[in-house]
Amino acid sequence: MKRWNIFVAIAIVFAAMAAAIGAQDAPPPRARASRAESLEAKARRVQREAIVIDTHIDTTGHLQRKGWRFTDRHDPSDGHVDLPRMKDGGVTGAFFAIDGLDQVKGPEILEPALAGIDALRLLADEIPDKVALCLTAADVRRAKQSGKIAMLIAVEGGHLIHDSLATLRTYARLGARYMTLTHFANTSWADSSGQPPEHNGLTDFGKDVVRVMNRLGVIVDISHVSDKTFYDALETSAAPLIASHSSCRALAGHVRNMTDDMIKALAARGGVVQINFHAPYLDDAYDQAQKRLQPGVYALRKDLEEKYPGPDNAAKRAEELRSFQASRLPKVPWMKIVEHIDHAVKLAGADHVGLGSDMDGATMPEGMEDCSHMPRITEELLRRGYSEADVRKILGGNTLRVLEQVETVSRQMREKAATHSQD
Repeated sequence: MKRWNIFVAIAIVFAAMAAAIGAQDAPPPRARASRAESLEAKARRVQREAIVIDTHIDTTGHLQRKGWRFTDRHDPSDGHVDLPRMKDGGVTGAFFAIDGLDQVKGPEILEPALAGIDALRLLADEIPDKVALCLTAADVRRAKQSGKIAMLIAVEGGHLIHDSLATLRTYARLGARYMTLTHFANTSWADSSGQPPEHNGLTDFGKDVVRVMNRLGVIVDISHVSDKTFYDALETSAAPLIASHSSCRALAGHVRNMTDDMIKALAARGGVVQINFHAPYLDDAYDQAQKRLQPGVYALRKDLEEKYPGPDNAAKRAEELRSFQASRLPKVPWMKIVEHIDHAVKLAGADHVGLGSDMDGATMPEGMEDCSHMPRITEELLRRGYSEADVRKILGGNTLRVLEQVETVSRQMREKAATHSQD
């Protein structure tokens, strides 16, 4: 018994010595805590690793300006997006929109559309080590792996096809990967949210447009369209749709935004609402103040067109208009973007929400002055308890999933057509 007690005593002494040595080697509590990944560091890592896709930017107009270079770093007053700031913001790529004035009718509308596509393709040709023109989800992933900016082409407004399916097919061959069915005005085949309805949604030809887009592998985009056009497109399309740059009407009542029922219906068919950063689409107070200010804005725009005429002075006119409005409109914080994301996720789930900033074509909220600030959204989502997996989906994973599904539907439709032609 005494021998056993001696062994126990020796064991206790050795255990105490080991504990003392371990305590000396162990880092103090503060050092241990510092080894845990901070929220800011986690956000930077997620942003760096994720595929981040903005589904709507209007930077194409800057590319067509004399002397403006995509590879230069610009002040936010001279554009929200360029290559250096996309790199700073961890942005993998974007859909670069081409558009034309809604009031232009007839074949004349084709010239600005083709000029926009030419400017984008020329950029990819000039700096192939920095920018990759992407046609598929696989192309986007390859661009990410090689450190290039993924550039995708978007046609903003069905008026740009000039009522021609042949023109639609040509845009697809040139690289267009989504088309917004309308812009601010009705087309001859689809109603816009920007005008009183003429067709009660989509005409028969409009439904043919949707079906041809499905066959071509071009995503159907329902931002800008009337509510009835949205539901007609949803019913007609065999592939998921996107709202490339729309927010939540329950939070900001602008007609360009989507109702809760629309968001749910879009999600039920596999689609994605891409939250728009435009201040009046985020905040009702700003929207109402802007509407009251419109007469003054119209008058100033007319004066500026006389004072600074021509396309080369577009940036100067835009800056004076921005300054005029900024001093007279309420401030909208960037956190409003996350509120809209949060609302849409609660309605439809994290699988059906993404980012469509409308940069270079809209008024950005305070704190989101350009694309370099995009990681703030990632950090705030993580702070609110979103999982890394869900954040990655919102940043771009959902967009790639839709693109892949659209590609699959296109392949299936083509195979089916080929089989029937052989019968």
